[in-house]
Amino acid sequence: MTRIDQTFQKLASESKKAFVAYVMAGDPSPEISAELVRGFPSAGVDIIELGLPFTDPMADGLTIQRAGQRALAAGMTLNKTLDMARSFREIDQETPIVLMGYYNPIYSYGVKRFLAEAKDAGIDGLIIVDLPPEEDDELCIPAQVAGLNFIRLATPTTDEIRLPTVLTNTSGFVYYVSIMGITGSGEAQSGDVGPEVARIKAGTDLPVVVGFGINTPEAAKKIASIADGAVVGSAIIEEFNRGKSVAQVLEFVATLAKGVHDA
Repeated sequence: MTRIDQTFQKLASESKKAFVAYVMAGDPSPEISAELVRGFPSAGVDIIELGLPFTDPMADGLTIQRAGQRALAAGMTLNKTLDMARSFREIDQETPIVLMGYYNPIYSYGVKRFLAEAKDAGIDGLIIVDLPPEEDDELCIPAQVAGLNFIRLATPTTDEIRLPTVLTNTSGFVYYVSIMGITGSGEAQSGDVGPEVARIKAGTDLPVVVGFGINTPEAAKKIASIADGAVVGSAIIEEFNRGKSVAQVLEFVATLAKGVHDA
Protein backbone atom coordinates (compact mmCIF):
# COMPACT_ATOMS: atom_id res chain seq x y z
CA MET A 1 0.00 0.00 0.00
CA THR A 2 1.16 3.53 -0.74
CA ARG A 3 0.96 6.39 1.74
CA ILE A 4 -2.14 7.56 -0.15
CA ASP A 5 -3.86 4.20 0.34
CA GLN A 6 -2.89 4.17 4.01
CA THR A 7 -4.17 7.70 4.54
CA PHE A 8 -7.61 6.95 3.11
CA GLN A 9 -7.78 3.74 5.10
CA LYS A 10 -6.94 5.60 8.31
CA LEU A 11 -9.43 8.40 7.61
CA ALA A 12 -12.18 5.89 6.84
CA SER A 13 -11.55 4.17 10.18
CA GLU A 14 -12.07 7.57 11.83
CA SER A 15 -15.15 8.40 9.70
CA LYS A 16 -13.33 11.40 8.26
CA LYS A 17 -12.88 12.80 4.78
CA ALA A 18 -9.56 13.79 3.24
CA PHE A 19 -8.40 17.38 2.97
CA VAL A 20 -6.01 17.89 0.08
CA ALA A 21 -4.13 21.20 -0.08
CA TYR A 22 -2.35 22.46 -3.18
CA VAL A 23 0.72 24.67 -3.29
CA MET A 24 2.80 25.67 -6.28
CA ALA A 25 6.41 24.67 -5.63
CA GLY A 26 8.48 27.84 -5.58
CA ASP A 27 5.66 30.35 -5.09
CA PRO A 28 5.81 33.01 -3.82
CA SER A 29 9.42 31.91 -3.30
CA PRO A 30 11.12 28.54 -2.91
CA GLU A 31 11.74 29.20 0.78
CA ILE A 32 8.19 30.32 1.58
CA SER A 33 6.51 27.48 -0.31
CA ALA A 34 8.77 24.98 1.47
CA GLU A 35 7.82 26.52 4.82
CA LEU A 36 4.14 26.28 3.92
CA VAL A 37 4.45 22.61 2.95
CA ARG A 38 6.21 21.84 6.23
CA GLY A 39 3.33 23.46 8.11
CA PHE A 40 0.54 21.71 6.22
CA PRO A 41 0.28 18.53 8.34
CA SER A 42 -0.07 20.40 11.63
CA ALA A 43 -2.77 22.55 9.99
CA GLY A 44 -4.79 19.42 9.23
CA VAL A 45 -3.76 18.67 5.66
CA ASP A 46 -4.08 14.96 4.90
CA ILE A 47 -2.52 14.95 1.42
CA ILE A 48 -0.19 17.54 -0.06
CA GLU A 49 -0.62 18.38 -3.73
CA LEU A 50 2.63 19.90 -4.94
CA GLY A 51 2.38 21.86 -8.15
CA LEU A 52 5.16 21.52 -10.72
CA PRO A 53 5.71 24.92 -12.40
CA PHE A 54 5.15 24.91 -16.16
CA THR A 55 4.96 27.63 -18.78
CA ASP A 56 1.67 26.50 -20.34
CA PRO A 57 -0.66 25.12 -17.64
CA MET A 58 -3.79 24.56 -19.73
CA ALA A 59 -6.06 23.43 -16.89
CA ASP A 60 -5.23 26.30 -14.56
CA GLY A 61 -6.79 29.70 -14.10
CA LEU A 62 -4.98 32.99 -13.60
CA THR A 63 -4.21 32.44 -9.93
CA ILE A 64 -2.24 29.24 -10.49
CA GLN A 65 -0.86 30.41 -13.84
CA ARG A 66 0.68 33.43 -12.16
CA ALA A 67 1.91 31.31 -9.27
CA GLY A 68 3.73 29.12 -11.78
CA GLN A 69 5.21 32.14 -13.52
CA ARG A 70 6.49 33.52 -10.22
CA ALA A 71 7.97 30.16 -9.33
CA LEU A 72 9.75 29.84 -12.68
CA ALA A 73 11.03 33.40 -12.38
CA ALA A 74 12.40 32.48 -8.95
CA GLY A 75 14.38 29.65 -10.56
CA MET A 76 12.15 26.71 -9.62
CA THR A 77 12.76 23.55 -11.63
CA LEU A 78 11.62 19.94 -11.60
CA ASN A 79 14.80 18.95 -9.83
CA LYS A 80 14.32 21.63 -7.17
CA THR A 81 10.69 20.56 -6.73
CA LEU A 82 11.85 17.03 -5.99
CA ASP A 83 14.43 18.48 -3.58
CA MET A 84 11.57 20.23 -1.75
CA ALA A 85 9.78 16.91 -1.34
CA ARG A 86 13.02 15.25 -0.23
CA SER A 87 13.55 17.94 2.41
CA PHE A 88 9.98 17.50 3.66
CA ARG A 89 10.55 13.77 4.05
CA GLU A 90 13.33 14.50 6.53
CA ILE A 91 10.65 15.65 9.00
CA ASP A 92 7.55 13.76 7.83
CA GLN A 93 7.41 10.19 6.60
CA GLU A 94 3.64 9.82 6.72
CA THR A 95 1.87 12.63 4.83
CA PRO A 96 1.41 11.73 1.15
CA ILE A 97 2.71 14.04 -1.55
CA VAL A 98 1.05 14.10 -4.96
CA LEU A 99 2.94 15.90 -7.71
CA MET A 100 0.56 17.72 -10.05
CA GLY A 101 1.62 19.11 -13.38
CA TYR A 102 2.11 18.51 -17.07
CA TYR A 103 4.04 15.97 -19.06
CA ASN A 104 6.49 18.23 -20.88
CA PRO A 105 8.90 18.82 -17.95
CA ILE A 106 8.87 15.10 -17.13
CA TYR A 107 9.42 14.09 -20.75
CA SER A 108 12.31 16.53 -21.03
CA TYR A 109 13.79 15.26 -17.77
CA GLY A 110 13.49 11.65 -18.89
CA VAL A 111 10.72 9.37 -17.62
CA LYS A 112 12.97 6.66 -16.20
CA ARG A 113 15.17 9.18 -14.39
CA PHE A 114 12.16 11.13 -13.16
CA LEU A 115 10.38 8.11 -11.69
CA ALA A 116 13.49 6.90 -9.90
CA GLU A 117 14.18 10.33 -8.40
CA ALA A 118 10.51 11.01 -7.56
CA LYS A 119 10.29 7.75 -5.67
CA ASP A 120 13.56 8.49 -3.88
CA ALA A 121 12.32 12.00 -3.00
CA GLY A 122 9.19 10.62 -1.35
CA ILE A 123 6.59 11.44 -3.99
CA ASP A 124 3.60 9.11 -3.65
CA GLY A 125 1.41 9.91 -6.64
CA LEU A 126 1.14 11.83 -9.89
CA ILE A 127 -1.59 13.93 -11.47
CA ILE A 128 -0.49 14.69 -15.01
CA VAL A 129 -3.27 16.70 -16.56
CA ASP A 130 -2.40 16.35 -20.24
CA LEU A 131 -1.75 12.59 -20.47
CA PRO A 132 -4.98 10.75 -21.44
CA PRO A 133 -5.50 7.02 -20.86
CA GLU A 134 -4.54 6.31 -24.45
CA GLU A 135 -0.99 7.28 -23.50
CA ASP A 136 -0.71 5.10 -20.39
CA ASP A 137 2.46 3.46 -21.68
CA GLU A 138 4.21 6.84 -21.55
CA LEU A 139 4.06 7.38 -17.81
CA CYS A 140 1.04 5.86 -16.04
CA ILE A 141 2.04 2.21 -16.20
CA PRO A 142 5.78 2.85 -15.59
CA ALA A 143 4.83 5.02 -12.60
CA GLN A 144 2.72 2.29 -11.05
CA VAL A 145 5.47 -0.26 -11.63
CA ALA A 146 7.76 2.14 -9.75
CA GLY A 147 5.32 2.23 -6.82
CA LEU A 148 3.66 5.59 -7.51
CA ASN A 149 -0.09 6.08 -7.74
CA PHE A 150 -1.35 7.56 -10.99
CA ILE A 151 -4.39 9.70 -10.26
CA ARG A 152 -6.75 10.46 -13.10
CA LEU A 153 -9.15 13.35 -13.57
CA ALA A 154 -12.85 12.85 -14.29
CA THR A 155 -14.93 15.85 -15.35
CA PRO A 156 -18.57 16.82 -15.91
CA THR A 157 -18.11 15.81 -19.56
CA THR A 158 -16.77 12.32 -18.77
CA ASP A 159 -19.78 10.33 -19.96
CA GLU A 160 -20.75 6.70 -19.40
CA ILE A 161 -18.80 5.59 -22.45
CA ARG A 162 -15.59 7.39 -21.47
CA LEU A 163 -15.65 6.78 -17.70
CA PRO A 164 -14.50 3.11 -17.73
CA THR A 165 -11.48 4.13 -19.82
CA VAL A 166 -10.64 6.94 -17.40
CA LEU A 167 -10.86 4.58 -14.43
CA THR A 168 -8.64 1.94 -16.03
CA ASN A 169 -5.13 2.02 -14.49
CA THR A 170 -6.14 4.81 -12.09
CA SER A 171 -4.92 4.31 -8.53
CA GLY A 172 -4.81 6.17 -5.20
CA PHE A 173 -7.99 8.13 -5.80
CA VAL A 174 -10.07 9.63 -8.57
CA TYR A 175 -9.96 13.42 -8.83
CA TYR A 176 -13.35 14.78 -9.89
CA VAL A 177 -13.21 18.24 -11.46
CA SER A 178 -16.38 19.86 -10.15
CA ILE A 179 -16.85 22.62 -12.73
CA MET A 180 -16.55 23.16 -16.44
CA GLY A 181 -13.43 25.21 -17.03
CA ILE A 182 -10.18 25.97 -15.29
CA THR A 183 -9.03 26.21 -11.68
CA GLY A 184 -10.26 29.19 -9.72
CA SER A 185 -13.27 29.78 -11.99
CA GLY A 186 -16.78 29.33 -10.67
CA GLU A 187 -17.87 27.59 -7.50
CA ALA A 188 -18.48 23.91 -6.91
CA GLN A 189 -22.16 23.16 -6.28
CA SER A 190 -22.85 20.14 -4.10
CA GLY A 191 -26.18 19.55 -5.81
CA ASP A 192 -24.42 19.12 -9.14
CA VAL A 193 -21.43 17.25 -7.78
CA GLY A 194 -23.27 14.65 -5.68
CA PRO A 195 -24.77 12.63 -8.55
CA GLU A 196 -21.49 12.70 -10.44
CA VAL A 197 -19.55 11.40 -7.46
CA ALA A 198 -22.10 8.62 -7.05
CA ARG A 199 -21.79 7.74 -10.73
CA ILE A 200 -18.00 7.48 -10.48
CA LYS A 201 -18.14 5.46 -7.27
CA ALA A 202 -20.46 2.97 -8.97
CA GLY A 203 -17.59 2.17 -11.31
CA THR A 204 -14.66 1.99 -8.88
CA ASP A 205 -13.70 1.14 -5.32
CA LEU A 206 -11.27 4.06 -5.23
CA PRO A 207 -11.97 7.16 -3.15
CA VAL A 208 -13.36 10.11 -5.12
CA VAL A 209 -11.95 13.51 -4.19
CA VAL A 210 -13.42 16.74 -5.57
CA GLY A 211 -11.46 19.80 -6.61
CA PHE A 212 -11.83 23.10 -8.53
CA GLY A 213 -14.18 25.81 -7.30
CA ILE A 214 -13.79 25.21 -3.55
CA ASN A 215 -12.66 28.33 -1.75
CA THR A 216 -14.21 28.50 1.72
CA PRO A 217 -14.47 26.21 4.75
CA GLU A 218 -18.24 26.04 4.21
CA ALA A 219 -17.85 24.99 0.58
CA ALA A 220 -15.20 22.45 1.54
CA LYS A 221 -17.53 20.94 4.14
CA LYS A 222 -20.45 20.68 1.70
CA ILE A 223 -18.35 19.00 -0.97
CA ALA A 224 -16.63 16.65 1.49
CA SER A 225 -20.03 15.55 2.79
CA ILE A 226 -20.84 13.99 -0.60
CA ALA A 227 -17.34 12.80 -1.57
CA ASP A 228 -14.30 11.20 0.03
CA GLY A 229 -12.43 14.45 0.23
CA ALA A 230 -11.92 17.97 -1.11
CA VAL A 231 -9.04 19.82 -2.75
CA VAL A 232 -8.30 23.51 -2.29
CA GLY A 233 -5.59 25.31 -4.23
CA SER A 234 -6.33 28.73 -5.72
CA ALA A 235 -7.91 30.03 -2.50
CA ILE A 236 -4.72 29.21 -0.58
CA ILE A 237 -2.55 30.96 -3.17
CA GLU A 238 -4.83 34.00 -3.03
CA GLU A 239 -4.07 34.35 0.67
CA PHE A 240 -0.44 35.03 -0.22
CA ASN A 241 -1.59 37.42 -2.93
CA ARG A 242 -3.36 39.40 -0.19
CA GLY A 243 -0.06 39.80 1.64
CA LYS A 244 -0.65 37.18 4.32
CA SER A 245 2.27 35.57 6.14
CA VAL A 246 2.88 31.82 6.18
CA ALA A 247 1.40 31.62 9.68
CA GLN A 248 -1.73 33.46 8.55
CA VAL A 249 -2.10 31.26 5.48
CA LEU A 250 -1.77 28.17 7.65
CA GLU A 251 -4.55 29.53 9.90
CA PHE A 252 -6.78 29.72 6.83
CA VAL A 253 -5.74 26.22 5.77
CA ALA A 254 -6.68 24.95 9.23
CA THR A 255 -10.22 26.34 8.83
CA LEU A 256 -10.53 24.52 5.49
CA ALA A 257 -9.27 21.30 7.05
CA LYS A 258 -11.78 21.61 9.89
CA GLY A 259 -14.58 22.08 7.41
CA VAL A 260 -13.63 18.90 5.56
CA HIS A 261 -13.08 16.87 8.73
CA ASP A 262 -16.41 17.99 10.18
CA ALA A 263 -18.31 16.84 7.09
